[in-house]
Amino acid sequence: MYKVFIDNTPLYIIDEVKEVLPNAVYIHSENITSIQDAIFAFSKKVELSHPIYIVSEDQEATFKKLFAGFEYIEASGGIVQRGNKYLFIKRNGCWDIPKGKLEKNEDPALGAVREIGEECGINNPKIEKLITTTYHTYKLKNKPKIKRTFWYALSYEGSAKTKPQKEEGITKVKWFKKAEFDTIRANTFESILDVLDVY
Repeated sequence: MYKVFIDNTPLYIIDEVKEVLPNAVYIHSENITSIQDAIFAFSKKVELSHPIYIVSEDQEATFKKLFAGFEYIEASGGIVQRGNKYLFIKRNGCWDIPKGKLEKNEDPALGAVREIGEECGINNPKIEKLITTTYHTYKLKNKPKIKRTFWYALSYEGSAKTKPQKEEGITKVKWFKKAEFDTIRANTFESILDVLDVY
């Protein structure tokens, strides 16, 4: 199964429909020639806040077909734990998990450590495990992109002092207790909620 977030709306590519969910739209892959067609068919039926399910016997081929016109980008980041607190950033007005674009041929785990260090001003958090991977689309300079992000759980024993990377749109870096995660959930992206749920 593939799950791709398009403007906070999840699009799933599945092999069969096991349960028909209310307010969801189901489209067979034979009827889709591009992601624009999928969104058009979807938006004619319900508001864009409801999920799309594309049914396909060959999920990988359908995924490639849907996003053939998109530039593929890989990124990496993660949730850093220090004692009983967890590190989050505020970027463009929303709470987020620190992450960034991988360099050419960069190992995702090493990229996560580098990006978190750059965005938050901490040194060498330790990778514990891979949490999950997510896909989401966006436009940059009117060109469609699809980003695959590798999310890790990390630990950190250094100073609690942080420094936001302002040139990346980060205005705040803050340590939160788990009991305070509702603050994050109230002002973040659906893909980030997915990562928190798996974590």
